[in-house]
Amino acid sequence: MFQGFSQQTLDFLWGIRFNNDRAWFEAHKETYLTTLYRPMQALAEEVYETFLTRHNTLDLVCRVSRIYRDARRLHGRGPYKDRLWCSMERPKEDDWIAQPVYWFELEPEGYSYGLGYWAAPPVTMAKFRARLDRDPEPFSQLVRAFQKQKIFALTGEDYKRPKGTTTPLLNPWYQKRSFSLACERPHDEGLFSHDLVDRLLEGYEWLLPYYDYLMLLEGDPAPAP
Repeated sequence: MFQGFSQQTLDFLWGIRFNNDRAWFEAHKETYLTTLYRPMQALAEEVYETFLTRHNTLDLVCRVSRIYRDARRLHGRGPYKDRLWCSMERPKEDDWIAQPVYWFELEPEGYSYGLGYWAAPPVTMAKFRARLDRDPEPFSQLVRAFQKQKIFALTGEDYKRPKGTTTPLLNPWYQKRSFSLACERPHDEGLFSHDLVDRLLEGYEWLLPYYDYLMLLEGDPAPAP
């Protein structure tokens, strides 16, 4: 059972940011395992098992990220990430970036959680816009509900050139290259206790109608260029 992260967790994250080399990591590997990686595993497993018990028709897998960067993509950076995350997502290795993902991420400055795309491909966003064009009301209802809450914010880069026009309500979503519904927080007391499990489950439950809507895009035909 997840018991919370600790101040040692945060100390390690700051440490690896400013000492991003193999010697420092190997000297602090046990701290990494006991205060960051294993608690993240426990958090991910408990949230996943509870969520899937409530929604056993969802086809999701649970993943915990590696701290090791891909050696082919270092680009002058150190060999380790200064953050760790867990996710619940569809079990598709070939096109996982096209699927909406539930996530939790912990970094030195704070943490975040929510639902969204790691990097939606253009065809996914084209399907999204086409569905809004065909029948805007179902997602308009979701957007109106979204505007009434104070936990999650719409994040993501806009296209440099507008992708057509829609209603003022839908336009901030319509113009995104990719997007997430994210809650970003500084480190708080909830991070250090089992309360974090309840916080994530409550948030993921609230986001479920958005997940269901986005999953409909998978079956839509790709719009004509």
